[in-house]
Parts: sequence; C-alpha cells; structure tokens
Amino acid sequence: MKDMKLSPCSNALNGILEIPGDKSISHRAVILGSLAKGTTKVTHFLTGEDCLRTINAFKLLGVDIEVDNTTLYIRSNGLSHFKEPKEPIYFGNSGTTARLMLGVLSGLPFFTTSYGDDSLTSRPMDRVIIPLEQMGASINGRSDASYLPLSISGGGLKGVQYVLPVKSAQVKSAILLASLFAEGTTEVIEPTPTRNHSENMLKAFGADITIEDTISITNEPLTATDVFVPGDISSAAFFMVAAAIVPGSNLTLKNVGLNFTRTGIIDVLTEMGASISISNKQTISGEDFGDITISYSKLQGIVINGDIIPRLIDELPIIALLATQAEGETVIGDAEELRLKETDRIEAVVEGFTTLGAKVKSTKDGMIIEGNAVLGGGSVNSYNDHRIAMMYAIASLITQKEVVIDDVSSIAISYPNFFQDLTSVCS
Repeated sequence: MKDMKLSPCSNALNGILEIPGDKSISHRAVILGSLAKGTTKVTHFLTGEDCLRTINAFKLLGVDIEVDNTTLYIRSNGLSHFKEPKEPIYFGNSGTTARLMLGVLSGLPFFTTSYGDDSLTSRPMDRVIIPLEQMGASINGRSDASYLPLSISGGGLKGVQYVLPVKSAQVKSAILLASLFAEGTTEVIEPTPTRNHSENMLKAFGADITIEDTISITNEPLTATDVFVPGDISSAAFFMVAAAIVPGSNLTLKNVGLNFTRTGIIDVLTEMGASISISNKQTISGEDFGDITISYSKLQGIVINGDIIPRLIDELPIIALLATQAEGETVIGDAEELRLKETDRIEAVVEGFTTLGAKVKSTKDGMIIEGNAVLGGGSVNSYNDHRIAMMYAIASLITQKEVVIDDVSSIAISYPNFFQDLTSVCS
C-alpha cells in the first residue's frame, strides 16, 4: 500500500464506538472450537488477517468452518478426525497462530510443515519448541528448530511439568493445547501471571483443567459450546489514549474486554490522572467486559515496570505517545519483549517520535520519555507493524503538521475498520 498522509484533527473526539473482537480470544475460539466435538458458534469474531490465518490452518486440517460476517460456525468431529494437510500451512504475520498451532500440530499423528512471512520468519519459536520437545514432539527446522519454516512429525506426547522461563501467554497456551493430545497430566507453572484467555476458554469447552498456583490439565475430550468475543482492549487502547490527549474529547467504547490480565492500560491511565470510568460490566465464559468512557484531562508522567508489563505489553507503543503529552518524565522498564515483536518496537517508537519532535530515549528494556512534547510532523516508518502504524495515526491527531506513514496495510491484521472508526469520531 502507498504511504498515508494524515492531517491533525481540528475537532475534539466524541461519540460511541463498538470495538472489534479481541484478537487473542478470536484465535483461541477457532482453535478450541476446532478441537471440540460438535458445532461451535462464535459471535463478534475479529475478521483481521491474523485470525483468518488460524481459520485457514484448520480448514487445511479438515475442519468445516463457515464465516458469516463476524459470526463463525465451526463443525468438528473432535481430536481424532483431523487429516494430514496436502500443503504447507502458512501463518502469515501471526505469531499467535504460529506458536499456538505448533502445540496443536505436535499432537496430531501425522506430518505437517509450516511457514510465515519475512517478519514472522525472524521471530523466535524456540521458546515454544523447547517445552514441546520435552513432551516428545519431533520438530525440525533451521537453527535447531528455532525459526520458521518448521516440520513436525506429530503424536506420542507425554505430560510434563514446565516452569515458564519467559512471561508469555503464547508459550503457556501452546503447552496447554499440546496437553490435550498427551498421555498423563501436564502442569504449567508461571512465576508471573500472563493472559489467561486459554484457561478460561478451556474451562468453557469442558477441559479437565485446574488453575491454582500451578495450571494442571489432562487430555479430556472437549465439547462444542458458543463463544462471545468481547472487544479487544488492545485495539480500544488507541482510542482511549486519543480521547485522553485531544482537548475536549469524550469517547465511550462499548463491550471492551476487561480481563484482569489485560487491563494494565486502564491502570496506567488512571495512575497518570486520566478521566476514565467503566459501566455495564458483564461476564461470559470467564471473560469480563463492559463500556469504557474516557475524557481529556491533564496527565502526569509515571514509572511503568514490573508485574504490570505482561498486562500491557502490546499497548506500550501507544502508552509512549500518551507519555509525550504528560507532565514530567515517564520511564518504561522490564519490557525487553518489545524487541521481539513484529519489529523492535522500542527502536521503532524512538525513531518515529524523534522525527516528530519528542524526546524519547531507548534503554535495554524500555524507554525514557520526556513529557509536554510539541509534536511537529514528518514521515515515519511503520515497519509493517500494525500497532506502530496505528500509534502514529493517533499521534497525527495532535501534530502541528501532516504525518506521513510509509505503509498502513498491516493495520488489517487486528483492526480492519480502524480508519473508518477514527474518521467517525473526529468529524
């Protein structure tokens, strides 16, 4: 796609938005619906490119999946009825698809190969491969199977006890999914809690799972169920920050996921002094959601590190923009994982904000951001990263001059209607 030129918004942001379905939950709904016996109906599904990769993977494995706008119908005969795919499985740019599907493919009793785009091919898979090989998986690829493409001769898995060495819900989920095919009990211990969407959904599908200090699971068959996907708080975060930094703004975001493992962005906004409230809270299948209303207010810089980081890792680029408009300095630490995303998000943020006129310094595990920045304008590079591209689009609302983003096509990965929604509240 050609570059996009964005001019500052001369109006306050006002209105009500229905945020697209949560990407993490949408992936897991497809996976568990495909592993369960029966028909699963998924509503408010995110039809972004990443989630469509997961659907295609299971279609290649023989699962009948019907897509009707944002509703899915998944018809499956359960774990024992998958077929060996006739072609390699393409994961595109989706790290979630890749890492979670590796857990599934390791358990299936046949041969598969998988690959991704240039960006995904450079992202590490060894953090998933190591525990899967301990369970008995046979996986081959370059650099000791550390990177895609990968080939798997599946089946013959056994339960293990595994302590997560990294704060990664993807690694945890891959192990839990593989355990559905494994002999015996699998135990996962995570020193720092991460997103628990997999655990919540496994319970909803009838898995034999116990969640205490240790997550314990056996290979009990799954039964189809209906799934509602709340709005994605990672997508909502862009509009939450926009309303907090554009004077006079007041936005309400409907049915946004409020899972505690994901609400670090709300905690940060609150600590920085944002005017934010939550109403109409509900819970379905263990997932909390509700309406978030946020208005413009003066903000104060803070320190963001420690156990909150896994709860807002994907929101840190847009939080960096928030910090440029706060009073004083904001320090982000313990966020080394940002360097292993679709791009090195630390360097991408520092480079772009320097172009726009903010003072942002990179550290080994985060950033130091000076507040009260007056953002000028200029050309920035998204590095084909959806969250970086959306962050610069939100930044353009308050710049003095035009912002040119080199490529915004990646936004379709997680928020296909992003610019339509942005236009609707800034007009």
